[in-house]
Amino acid sequence: MKHRNSSSEKISVKWIFVLCIPSFALGMLFTTRIWDPSMSDKQVASKQHLQQELKVVSDDCNKKQQMLGQDKDIMGEVYKTHAAIHTLDNTISSLQMELAATRNSQKTGSSEHSPATSNSSTHDSSPKKKAFVVIGINTAFSSRKRRDSLRATWMPQGEDLVRIEKEKGIVIRFMIGHSATSNSILDRAIDAEEAQHNDFIRLEHVEGYHELSAKTKIFFTTAVAKWDADFYVKVDDDVHVNLGMLAATLARHRSKPRVYMGCMKSGPVLSQKNVKYHEPEYWKFGEDGNKYFRHATGQIYAISKDLATYISINHPILHKYANEDVSLGSWFIGLEVEHIDERNMCCGTPPDCEWKAQAGNVCIASFDWSCSGICKSVEKMKDVHERCGEGDGAVWSAMI
Repeated sequence: MKHRNSSSEKISVKWIFVLCIPSFALGMLFTTRIWDPSMSDKQVASKQHLQQELKVVSDDCNKKQQMLGQDKDIMGEVYKTHAAIHTLDNTISSLQMELAATRNSQKTGSSEHSPATSNSSTHDSSPKKKAFVVIGINTAFSSRKRRDSLRATWMPQGEDLVRIEKEKGIVIRFMIGHSATSNSILDRAIDAEEAQHNDFIRLEHVEGYHELSAKTKIFFTTAVAKWDADFYVKVDDDVHVNLGMLAATLARHRSKPRVYMGCMKSGPVLSQKNVKYHEPEYWKFGEDGNKYFRHATGQIYAISKDLATYISINHPILHKYANEDVSLGSWFIGLEVEHIDERNMCCGTPPDCEWKAQAGNVCIASFDWSCSGICKSVEKMKDVHERCGEGDGAVWSAMI
Protein backbone atom coordinates (compact mmCIF):
# COMPACT_ATOMS: atom_id res chain seq x y z
CA MET A 1 0.00 0.00 0.00
CA LYS A 2 2.74 2.39 0.91
CA HIS A 3 4.76 1.37 -2.15
CA ARG A 4 1.84 2.27 -4.61
CA ASN A 5 1.35 5.75 -3.14
CA SER A 6 5.02 6.55 -3.45
CA SER A 7 5.03 5.54 -7.11
CA SER A 8 1.96 7.70 -7.91
CA GLU A 9 3.54 10.74 -6.28
CA LYS A 10 6.67 10.41 -8.38
CA ILE A 11 4.65 10.20 -11.62
CA SER A 12 2.65 13.34 -10.81
CA VAL A 13 5.74 15.47 -10.22
CA LYS A 14 7.26 14.31 -13.48
CA TRP A 15 4.20 15.24 -15.51
CA ILE A 16 3.92 18.58 -13.78
CA PHE A 17 7.49 19.41 -14.79
CA VAL A 18 6.83 18.35 -18.42
CA LEU A 19 3.69 20.44 -18.67
CA CYS A 20 5.31 23.59 -17.16
CA ILE A 21 8.01 23.93 -19.81
CA PRO A 22 5.64 24.34 -22.81
CA SER A 23 3.37 26.59 -20.74
CA PHE A 24 6.29 28.89 -19.96
CA ALA A 25 7.27 29.05 -23.62
CA LEU A 26 3.75 29.88 -24.73
CA GLY A 27 3.53 32.57 -22.05
CA MET A 28 6.76 34.26 -23.21
CA LEU A 29 5.59 34.18 -26.81
CA PHE A 30 2.25 35.73 -25.93
CA THR A 31 3.83 38.43 -23.75
CA THR A 32 6.36 39.44 -26.45
CA ARG A 33 3.57 39.84 -29.02
CA ILE A 34 1.32 42.14 -27.04
CA TRP A 35 3.67 44.12 -24.75
CA ASP A 36 7.00 45.91 -25.23
CA PRO A 37 8.80 45.59 -21.94
CA SER A 38 10.76 48.79 -22.63
CA MET A 39 7.64 51.08 -22.85
CA SER A 40 4.68 51.47 -20.50
CA ASP A 41 1.14 52.38 -21.52
CA LYS A 42 1.62 55.97 -20.31
CA GLN A 43 4.81 56.32 -22.33
CA VAL A 44 3.08 55.07 -25.46
CA ALA A 45 0.30 57.61 -24.97
CA SER A 46 2.82 60.41 -24.36
CA LYS A 47 4.71 59.54 -27.54
CA GLN A 48 1.56 59.61 -29.62
CA HIS A 49 0.55 62.98 -28.08
CA LEU A 50 4.02 64.47 -28.79
CA GLN A 51 3.83 63.38 -32.41
CA GLN A 52 0.45 65.05 -32.75
CA GLU A 53 1.78 68.31 -31.24
CA LEU A 54 4.79 68.35 -33.58
CA LYS A 55 2.47 67.87 -36.53
CA VAL A 56 0.28 70.80 -35.36
CA VAL A 57 3.32 73.09 -34.89
CA SER A 58 4.71 72.14 -38.30
CA ASP A 59 1.39 72.83 -39.97
CA ASP A 60 1.14 76.19 -38.14
CA CYS A 61 4.64 77.24 -39.27
CA ASN A 62 3.80 76.41 -42.85
CA LYS A 63 0.62 78.47 -42.62
CA LYS A 64 2.47 81.43 -41.07
CA GLN A 65 5.12 81.37 -43.81
CA GLN A 66 2.37 81.42 -46.41
CA MET A 67 0.61 84.28 -44.61
CA LEU A 68 3.90 86.23 -44.31
CA GLY A 69 4.39 86.00 -48.04
CA GLN A 70 0.82 87.15 -48.57
CA ASP A 71 1.35 90.06 -46.12
CA LYS A 72 4.39 91.25 -48.09
CA ASP A 73 2.36 91.18 -51.28
CA ILE A 74 -0.49 93.03 -49.57
CA MET A 75 1.86 95.73 -48.17
CA GLY A 76 3.34 96.22 -51.60
CA GLU A 77 -0.11 96.79 -53.03
CA VAL A 78 -0.92 99.15 -50.15
CA TYR A 79 2.16 101.27 -50.90
CA LYS A 80 1.27 101.41 -54.60
CA THR A 81 -2.29 102.39 -53.77
CA HIS A 82 -1.09 105.09 -51.36
CA ALA A 83 1.19 106.58 -54.03
CA ALA A 84 -1.65 106.56 -56.55
CA ILE A 85 -3.99 108.25 -54.07
CA HIS A 86 -1.35 110.92 -53.31
CA THR A 87 -0.93 111.69 -57.02
CA LEU A 88 -4.68 111.78 -57.53
CA ASP A 89 -5.07 114.06 -54.51
CA ASN A 90 -2.58 116.55 -55.96
CA THR A 91 -4.41 116.49 -59.28
CA ILE A 92 -7.78 117.03 -57.62
CA SER A 93 -6.34 119.84 -55.51
CA SER A 94 -5.04 121.63 -58.61
CA LEU A 95 -8.37 121.20 -60.40
CA GLN A 96 -10.29 122.47 -57.40
CA MET A 97 -8.09 125.56 -57.19
CA GLU A 98 -8.55 126.26 -60.90
CA LEU A 99 -12.31 125.82 -60.59
CA ALA A 100 -12.45 128.08 -57.56
CA ALA A 101 -10.34 130.68 -59.37
CA THR A 102 -12.71 130.63 -62.33
CA ARG A 103 -15.73 131.07 -60.07
CA ASN A 104 -13.94 133.81 -58.18
CA SER A 105 -13.07 135.74 -61.34
CA GLN A 106 -16.70 135.51 -62.47
CA LYS A 107 -17.90 136.91 -59.15
CA THR A 108 -15.41 139.78 -59.06
CA GLY A 109 -17.10 141.41 -62.04
CA SER A 110 -20.12 142.26 -59.89
CA SER A 111 -18.45 142.51 -56.47
CA GLU A 112 -17.71 145.93 -55.05
CA HIS A 113 -14.97 144.38 -52.90
CA SER A 114 -12.99 143.16 -55.90
CA PRO A 115 -9.31 144.25 -55.80
CA ALA A 116 -9.34 144.71 -59.54
CA THR A 117 -12.85 146.03 -60.15
CA SER A 118 -11.92 148.26 -63.06
CA ASN A 119 -10.27 145.40 -64.94
CA SER A 120 -12.38 142.42 -63.91
CA SER A 121 -15.07 142.76 -66.53
CA THR A 122 -12.46 142.87 -69.27
CA HIS A 123 -10.66 139.84 -67.82
CA ASP A 124 -13.86 137.84 -67.55
CA SER A 125 -15.11 138.66 -71.04
CA SER A 126 -11.98 137.40 -72.78
CA PRO A 127 -9.93 134.23 -72.30
CA LYS A 128 -6.81 134.54 -70.18
CA LYS A 129 -3.53 134.80 -72.05
CA LYS A 130 -1.12 131.90 -71.64
CA ALA A 131 2.33 132.81 -70.30
CA PHE A 132 5.38 131.22 -68.74
CA VAL A 133 6.02 133.91 -66.13
CA VAL A 134 4.42 137.23 -65.23
CA ILE A 135 6.87 139.68 -63.65
CA GLY A 136 5.38 142.56 -61.70
CA ILE A 137 7.81 145.39 -60.93
CA ASN A 138 6.64 147.21 -57.82
CA THR A 139 6.89 150.97 -58.34
CA ALA A 140 5.50 154.27 -57.04
CA PHE A 141 4.37 157.61 -58.45
CA SER A 142 7.68 159.23 -57.50
CA SER A 143 9.82 156.54 -59.16
CA ARG A 144 9.79 157.65 -62.82
CA LYS A 145 13.60 157.83 -62.96
CA ARG A 146 13.92 154.35 -61.49
CA ARG A 147 11.57 152.98 -64.14
CA ASP A 148 13.55 154.66 -66.88
CA SER A 149 16.79 153.17 -65.51
CA LEU A 150 15.27 149.68 -65.86
CA ARG A 151 13.97 150.42 -69.35
CA ALA A 152 17.50 151.47 -70.32
CA THR A 153 19.10 148.28 -68.99
CA TRP A 154 17.55 144.85 -68.34
CA MET A 155 13.87 145.47 -69.20
CA PRO A 156 12.96 145.06 -72.91
CA GLN A 157 11.16 147.94 -74.57
CA GLY A 158 8.86 148.51 -77.52
CA GLU A 159 8.82 145.66 -80.03
CA ASP A 160 11.18 143.59 -77.88
CA LEU A 161 8.71 143.73 -74.99
CA VAL A 162 5.96 142.39 -77.27
CA ARG A 163 8.28 139.81 -78.80
CA ILE A 164 9.55 138.41 -75.50
CA GLU A 165 5.97 137.97 -74.36
CA LYS A 166 4.94 136.26 -77.59
CA GLU A 167 7.99 134.06 -78.17
CA LYS A 168 9.18 133.29 -74.64
CA GLY A 169 6.02 133.75 -72.60
CA ILE A 170 7.71 136.34 -70.34
CA VAL A 171 5.34 139.17 -69.37
CA ILE A 172 6.92 142.22 -67.70
CA ARG A 173 4.86 145.07 -66.26
CA PHE A 174 5.30 147.88 -63.76
CA MET A 175 2.54 147.50 -61.19
CA ILE A 176 0.96 150.56 -59.63
CA GLY A 177 -2.36 151.59 -58.11
CA HIS A 178 -3.91 155.04 -57.97
CA SER A 179 -3.75 158.05 -55.70
CA ALA A 180 -6.19 158.82 -52.92
CA THR A 181 -7.62 161.64 -55.01
CA SER A 182 -9.57 160.60 -58.09
CA ASN A 183 -7.99 161.59 -61.41
CA SER A 184 -5.16 163.46 -59.73
CA ILE A 185 -2.09 164.79 -61.48
CA LEU A 186 -0.22 161.69 -60.31
CA ASP A 187 -2.70 159.37 -62.01
CA ARG A 188 -2.64 161.42 -65.21
CA ALA A 189 1.17 161.25 -65.25
CA ILE A 190 1.03 157.45 -65.11
CA ASP A 191 -1.60 157.40 -67.86
CA ALA A 192 0.71 159.45 -70.08
CA GLU A 193 3.68 157.18 -69.31
CA GLU A 194 1.59 154.12 -70.08
CA ALA A 195 0.56 155.58 -73.43
CA GLN A 196 4.24 156.03 -74.26
CA HIS A 197 5.62 152.66 -73.11
CA ASN A 198 2.63 150.33 -72.69
CA ASP A 199 4.33 148.50 -69.81
CA PHE A 200 2.01 149.04 -66.81
CA ILE A 201 -0.57 146.97 -65.01
CA ARG A 202 -2.94 149.22 -63.08
CA LEU A 203 -4.25 147.96 -59.76
CA GLU A 204 -7.38 148.98 -57.88
CA HIS A 205 -5.26 150.01 -54.92
CA VAL A 206 -4.48 153.23 -53.08
CA GLU A 207 -0.71 153.70 -53.13
CA GLY A 208 1.17 154.00 -49.83
CA TYR A 209 4.28 152.49 -48.24
CA HIS A 210 2.35 150.88 -45.42
CA GLU A 211 -0.03 149.25 -47.89
CA LEU A 212 2.53 146.99 -49.58
CA SER A 213 0.98 143.79 -48.21
CA ALA A 214 -2.40 144.75 -49.64
CA LYS A 215 -0.78 145.74 -52.93
CA THR A 216 0.91 142.35 -53.16
CA LYS A 217 -2.40 140.53 -52.76
CA ILE A 218 -4.02 142.73 -55.38
CA PHE A 219 -1.16 142.23 -57.84
CA PHE A 220 -1.38 138.44 -57.72
CA THR A 221 -5.18 138.51 -57.89
CA THR A 222 -5.14 140.83 -60.90
CA ALA A 223 -2.33 138.95 -62.66
CA VAL A 224 -4.07 135.57 -62.21
CA ALA A 225 -7.27 137.02 -63.67
CA LYS A 226 -5.42 138.31 -66.72
CA TRP A 227 -2.72 135.68 -67.41
CA ASP A 228 -2.60 131.92 -67.05
CA ALA A 229 1.07 131.60 -66.15
CA ASP A 230 3.28 128.91 -64.65
CA PHE A 231 4.96 131.44 -62.34
CA TYR A 232 4.36 134.93 -60.97
CA VAL A 233 7.27 137.10 -59.83
CA LYS A 234 7.39 140.27 -57.80
CA VAL A 235 10.50 142.48 -57.98
CA ASP A 236 11.30 145.99 -56.74
CA ASP A 237 12.20 148.77 -59.18
CA ASP A 238 15.68 149.24 -57.67
CA VAL A 239 16.87 145.66 -58.30
CA HIS A 240 18.89 144.41 -61.27
CA VAL A 241 17.55 141.23 -62.91
CA ASN A 242 19.01 138.88 -65.51
CA LEU A 243 15.88 137.63 -67.27
CA GLY A 244 17.58 134.65 -68.95
CA MET A 245 18.87 133.25 -65.65
CA LEU A 246 15.51 133.88 -63.98
CA ALA A 247 13.60 132.05 -66.71
CA ALA A 248 16.05 129.12 -66.82
CA THR A 249 15.93 128.71 -63.03
CA LEU A 250 12.14 128.78 -62.92
CA ALA A 251 11.95 126.25 -65.76
CA ARG A 252 13.80 123.67 -63.64
CA HIS A 253 10.91 123.71 -61.17
CA ARG A 254 8.12 123.84 -63.72
CA SER A 255 6.74 120.37 -62.93
CA LYS A 256 6.27 121.11 -59.21
CA PRO A 257 2.79 122.16 -58.09
CA ARG A 258 3.45 124.63 -55.26
CA VAL A 259 6.78 126.46 -55.37
CA TYR A 260 7.82 129.46 -53.28
CA MET A 261 11.26 130.67 -54.40
CA GLY A 262 13.54 133.40 -53.14
CA CYS A 263 16.31 134.14 -50.68
CA MET A 264 14.88 132.69 -47.49
CA LYS A 265 15.53 134.53 -44.25
CA SER A 266 14.24 134.77 -40.68
CA GLY A 267 14.70 138.28 -39.37
CA PRO A 268 13.97 139.53 -35.83
CA VAL A 269 10.47 140.61 -34.81
CA LEU A 270 10.85 144.28 -33.85
CA SER A 271 8.54 145.28 -31.02
CA GLN A 272 9.99 148.77 -30.51
CA LYS A 273 7.84 151.56 -31.88
CA ASN A 274 9.16 154.27 -34.19
CA VAL A 275 11.74 151.98 -35.78
CA LYS A 276 11.85 150.77 -39.36
CA TYR A 277 10.10 147.44 -39.90
CA HIS A 278 8.27 147.69 -36.55
CA GLU A 279 5.80 144.84 -36.14
CA PRO A 280 2.65 145.99 -34.25
CA GLU A 281 1.59 142.37 -33.85
CA TYR A 282 4.90 141.29 -32.35
CA TRP A 283 3.06 139.55 -29.49
CA LYS A 284 1.86 136.86 -31.90
CA PHE A 285 5.42 135.63 -32.35
CA GLY A 286 6.17 134.87 -28.71
CA GLU A 287 8.62 136.56 -26.36
CA ASP A 288 10.82 139.55 -27.16
CA GLY A 289 13.82 138.64 -29.27
CA ASN A 290 12.03 135.98 -31.30
CA LYS A 291 12.38 135.69 -35.05
CA TYR A 292 9.90 135.39 -37.89
CA PHE A 293 9.27 132.10 -39.65
CA ARG A 294 11.33 131.49 -42.80
CA HIS A 295 10.18 133.60 -45.73
CA ALA A 296 11.60 135.05 -48.94
CA THR A 297 13.13 138.49 -48.81
CA GLY A 298 10.92 141.11 -50.42
CA GLN A 299 13.27 142.47 -53.11
CA ILE A 300 12.38 139.60 -55.46
CA TYR A 301 10.54 136.29 -55.14
CA ALA A 302 8.58 133.88 -57.31
CA ILE A 303 5.54 131.71 -56.68
CA SER A 304 3.97 129.05 -58.87
CA LYS A 305 0.51 129.11 -60.39
CA ASP A 306 -1.28 127.20 -57.61
CA LEU A 307 -0.02 129.58 -54.92
CA ALA A 308 -0.95 132.69 -56.89
CA THR A 309 -4.38 131.16 -57.48
CA TYR A 310 -4.68 130.44 -53.76
CA ILE A 311 -4.01 134.13 -53.01
CA SER A 312 -6.53 135.16 -55.65
CA ILE A 313 -9.25 132.95 -54.16
CA ASN A 314 -8.62 133.77 -50.51
CA HIS A 315 -7.45 137.40 -50.68
CA PRO A 316 -10.31 138.78 -48.51
CA ILE A 317 -9.24 136.70 -45.49
CA LEU A 318 -5.45 136.68 -45.85
CA HIS A 319 -3.96 138.55 -42.91
CA LYS A 320 -1.59 141.47 -43.53
CA TYR A 321 1.42 142.01 -41.27
CA ALA A 322 3.46 145.20 -41.24
CA ASN A 323 6.03 143.83 -43.67
CA GLU A 324 5.01 142.60 -47.11
CA ASP A 325 7.48 139.72 -47.30
CA VAL A 326 6.38 138.45 -43.88
CA SER A 327 2.74 138.63 -44.98
CA LEU A 328 3.42 136.56 -48.09
CA GLY A 329 5.29 133.92 -46.10
CA SER A 330 2.47 133.70 -43.55
CA TRP A 331 -0.11 132.97 -46.26
CA PHE A 332 1.66 129.72 -47.11
CA ILE A 333 2.05 128.36 -43.58
CA GLY A 334 -0.06 125.26 -43.23
CA LEU A 335 0.00 124.55 -46.97
CA GLU A 336 2.01 121.88 -48.78
CA VAL A 337 4.54 124.34 -50.22
CA GLU A 338 8.13 123.75 -51.29
CA HIS A 339 10.36 126.58 -50.08
CA ILE A 340 13.32 126.98 -52.45
CA ASP A 341 16.19 129.01 -51.04
CA GLU A 342 17.73 130.38 -54.25
CA ARG A 343 20.78 132.41 -53.25
CA ASN A 344 21.37 133.61 -56.82
CA MET A 345 18.33 135.85 -56.28
CA CYS A 346 20.16 138.03 -53.75
CA CYS A 347 23.66 138.69 -55.05
CA GLY A 348 25.42 141.87 -54.04
CA THR A 349 26.31 144.65 -56.45
CA PRO A 350 29.84 144.76 -57.99
CA PRO A 351 32.26 143.32 -57.25
CA ASP A 352 30.16 140.43 -55.84
CA CYS A 353 27.94 139.78 -58.87
CA GLU A 354 30.84 140.60 -61.22
CA TRP A 355 33.09 137.91 -59.72
CA LYS A 356 30.28 135.37 -59.90
CA ALA A 357 29.58 136.23 -63.53
CA GLN A 358 33.26 135.84 -64.43
CA ALA A 359 33.22 132.42 -62.73
CA GLY A 360 30.28 131.35 -64.89
CA ASN A 361 27.72 131.66 -62.10
CA VAL A 362 25.58 134.52 -63.40
CA CYS A 363 23.25 136.01 -60.79
CA ILE A 364 19.50 136.20 -61.15
CA ALA A 365 19.19 139.44 -59.16
CA SER A 366 21.58 141.90 -57.56
CA PHE A 367 21.07 144.60 -54.92
CA ASP A 368 22.58 146.08 -51.77
CA TRP A 369 21.29 144.69 -48.48
CA SER A 370 22.11 147.97 -46.74
CA CYS A 371 19.60 149.81 -48.94
CA SER A 372 17.11 146.95 -49.50
CA GLY A 373 17.85 147.56 -53.17
CA ILE A 374 20.65 149.07 -55.22
CA CYS A 375 21.84 152.16 -53.38
CA LYS A 376 21.31 155.20 -55.64
CA SER A 377 19.90 152.82 -58.25
CA VAL A 378 19.20 155.51 -60.84
CA GLU A 379 22.90 156.35 -61.06
CA LYS A 380 24.26 152.81 -60.53
CA MET A 381 21.85 150.57 -62.48
CA LYS A 382 23.71 151.00 -65.79
CA ASP A 383 27.06 150.13 -64.18
CA VAL A 384 25.62 147.03 -62.51
CA HIS A 385 24.09 145.94 -65.81
CA GLU A 386 27.35 146.35 -67.71
CA ARG A 387 29.44 144.47 -65.13
CA CYS A 388 26.96 141.81 -63.99
CA GLY A 389 24.58 141.48 -66.92
CA GLU A 390 24.22 138.16 -68.75
CA GLY A 391 24.21 139.75 -72.22
CA ASP A 392 21.28 140.91 -74.31
CA GLY A 393 20.92 137.60 -76.15
CA ALA A 394 20.79 135.35 -73.07
CA VAL A 395 17.05 135.56 -72.52
CA TRP A 396 16.31 134.64 -76.14
CA SER A 397 18.41 131.47 -75.93
CA ALA A 398 17.19 130.45 -72.46
CA MET A 399 15.66 126.97 -72.34
CA ILE A 400 12.10 127.33 -71.08
